[in-house]
Amino acid sequence: MGEGLSWILLGALAVLLLAAAICDIRRREIDHWTVIAIALLAIPFWVSEGLAFWPDMALQIGVAGIVFAVFAAMFAFGWMGGGDVKLLAALALWLPWQALILMLVIMSFAGGVLTLGMVVWTRLKRGPNPEIPYGVAIAFSGLWLIGERFLNQFG
Repeated sequence: MGEGLSWILLGALAVLLLAAAICDIRRREIDHWTVIAIALLAIPFWVSEGLAFWPDMALQIGVAGIVFAVFAAMFAFGWMGGGDVKLLAALALWLPWQALILMLVIMSFAGGVLTLGMVVWTRLKRGPNPEIPYGVAIAFSGLWLIGERFLNQFG
């Protein structure tokens, strides 16, 4: 039952990440309900994965808190949107710290490509500086890691 529930919850996470990305593309905003659902669904995921309350779940919460603090500082400097910060912290609840580091690297590359593409596009159209929907890069990196779990289940 636990393994089946894990797969179902990962599927729900994938759908929620897609919803966050689409919302960010359309409105440059990520809905609160999406981030709250991602954060709350991490709890049954931990249980289905057999994480102990101490230290496993506490570590997940602590790492997510650190992620939130670091990226909230970026938000304070105007380098990142508030919805992006909350989405990152909620997604961090799902990932062990090693996978989180990989996700941040993938997110950085995806965000760089996204930013470059949008800047080139707006320069060609002679438009104003674009507002980057960074939730797309965050969702992409999360989906990448979910895909790795599905595709590399034998490795």
